[in-house]
Order: sequence, then C-alpha cells, then structure tokens
Amino acid sequence: MPTEILIVGAGAIGAFYASRLAQAPQTHVSVICRSNYSAVKAGGFRVVSSQYGDYAFVPSNTFANPDEARQSGIVWDYIVVSTKALPDVSDDSAILEGLVGEQTAIVLIQNGLGVEAPYAKRFAHAAICSAVTIASCAQPQHGHIVHNRWTRINSGPYLPHFDTGGTKSSDTRTIERNEAFIGLLKGSGIKDADAYDHAKLQLVRWHKIAINASMNPSSVLAGCVSNYEMSKDSEMYLHLKGVMDEVLATAPKILGKPFPKEFATPEAILRSTERNTSGSKPSMALDWEQGKIMELEVILGNPIRMARERGFEMPRLQTLYAVLRMAQESREKKRSKI
Repeated sequence: MPTEILIVGAGAIGAFYASRLAQAPQTHVSVICRSNYSAVKAGGFRVVSSQYGDYAFVPSNTFANPDEARQSGIVWDYIVVSTKALPDVSDDSAILEGLVGEQTAIVLIQNGLGVEAPYAKRFAHAAICSAVTIASCAQPQHGHIVHNRWTRINSGPYLPHFDTGGTKSSDTRTIERNEAFIGLLKGSGIKDADAYDHAKLQLVRWHKIAINASMNPSSVLAGCVSNYEMSKDSEMYLHLKGVMDEVLATAPKILGKPFPKEFATPEAILRSTERNTSGSKPSMALDWEQGKIMELEVILGNPIRMARERGFEMPRLQTLYAVLRMAQESREKKRSKI
C-alpha cells in the first residue's frame, strides 16, 4: 500500500517539501491549496531549484479546501501542516477535523514556539511530530516554486511530558512515526533530514527563534530590507547579534539543557547570511509588504511569555515585539475604518 500524505498549506515551503516527498518510493502526495488552487489544479507545480534542477510536480490530488479532502475518503498516513501559525487570528488545528484517523501522524513544519499545543489538545491520541526547516523558498507566482538554498529539516516527536519525566504507552509509536517520516524525506533526496528526540527538537526551535526573532522584525522596522543587507550593515549586525545572544542565553535556562556544540553561533549564522546574495527577505517583511498578519505571537510573544513564566526577561526581544505589535494593531484599526 502506498504512503498517503496530505499537505495542508501548499505555499512555498509546503509545495517544495511536497514535491520532494512525491519522489519517495510508493508515496502519494496530495495538497490543500488556498490562493494558488486554480493554477495548481490546472497544471500542478513548476519547481526551480539549483540543487534539484527544474521539474514539474503534479499532486495526486489537489483540494480547494479541507471539505474536499474529507470527501475523498482517503486514509492519511501523514498530514503535514505548513501554514503560517497565527494563534491570535485562528486555531488552524480545526482544519484537520475529520481528516485525522487512528493511523494518521501530524507533522508541523511551522515557525515559532508553542505551535504544537493546539494540535495536541484537539487530537490527544494522534502522533505529533514537530519539524523545523531552514529551507529558503519562494512562490513568485501561483504554482511556481523557487528553491533558493538549503534543505535542512529536523523533526522530533512532540512528547512534552518528557520535560517532567513522564511517559505514555503511545510514546514509542510517535517516535517510530517521526523516524519513518524522516526516512521518507531521505528517500526523496533530502540528505540533511534528521530525526531528533523531543528535547533536542525543542532546542532546535529555540535556536531558530534566535534567527527569526532577530531577522524578521528587524527587517520590517528597517523598511523590509533583505537579510543580506542587514548583515552587511555594521550597526544592524551588532543589533542582530545582540538579539540572538539574548535568546541563546535564555533558552537553556528555560529548558534546563545546553545547546549542542554543533549548533551554529550567531557569528556563524551572520557569516552565512552575508553569503546569501539572493535578495530574499524574511517572511514577516513579505507579510508586511502584502498587508498580511505577521507571525508575531509564535516568533516573539510566546518566547517572551515562556521566559517570564520562569522569571526571565528578554528586553531586546520584548522591544521588537511591543513596537511591531502596536504597528500591526494600528494598521488594522485604520483598515477597519475605511
């Protein structure tokens, strides 16, 4: 029997990984699209990648909404969620109602901290895998995916009871489903896909927060400039490093575990950014330019709240959050009066 995978949120990242997973043996990949539905339904995706070349990807099924996916009657082995996490706007775990079966594992390829909680609450018996990627992808037009750089993705079982020494009978199954998903990615040509345990994956999430929480809001406040431009400016460089240092110093205090030595330092991250001359901008900058709601809560708000609950403050992060949250609220209020 083929492995049935459903991608919820077939934007740039979701479509890229969908196109790769479809290369794994005996794997069928279907997608739920939003604004790009018409283009994808008509002709699938065209993927342009310096690593994998130019190729076409036609999903096994292209659905316009979750209802169509439910009506298909397909039993999903994996549901991969790659939508933006906007808990202040909606609870996207509701999208999966009626799609999660007894054998379905939910994989969350989303930015931020605390994204797993709504899914764990709604689908208490499902295996939930938490994934972090640094792939740089864009969708300049509907159905056209450009993979700029990187393919690294790490996924770990979401087992929060491990944090307090607890165990459940379902733990082994969740770990196995996570390892099988990484196996599919490797079978699709993603060589730098790794299965981590729960604790290490949460460290990965914090490590990426250091990157996203520095680059994303700073770009918006600087006029939606690229990561490259920020890294090459001497004062902005110091600012970005300062935010990263703050996050990376606080996270081990919260998690009770140090970052592995192989995790990149702020200096190494910024050196890598200086080599990225593609002109790519952080996702918040793109959202701001397009008038969309930004992922402020999972990238900035949740880390600040988690730290405060344990008696720690992150003043650099808090400043970015306070200014951008008010800017977004002000913009939305002005719109509502038009």
